Amino acid sequence: MATAIAPIPLASFAGQPSSSIGVAFIKSYAAICLEGCMIVLACIIFSQFAAAPPAIADDTMAAATIVWNYVGELIFNMLVLVGAIKMSDRLVRELMGLG
Repeated sequence: MATAIAPIPLASFAGQPSSSIGVAFIKSYAAICLEGCMIVLACIIFSQFAAAPPAIADDTMAAATIVWNYVGELIFNMLVLVGAIKMSDRLVRELMGLG
């Protein structure tokens, strides 16, 4: 959506009094792109964790215990993914100084 409306704020570079609008838009657009990169990276890390076999290959454990351990590990990884996605907005805003 920011790319679709980009020509409007970028046109503000034409005049000296309105050039701050263009600078603010470019900072905001860079923050959106960086946030997208962080979300993609979090999804890649999650998929690698999800694809790895669980470290519960103990033959002495009951089948139900192994399944519940796997479900618990999957839920934990999902919570980490959701937390990383939620924190990406705040982290990028602080890094870019957008408050």
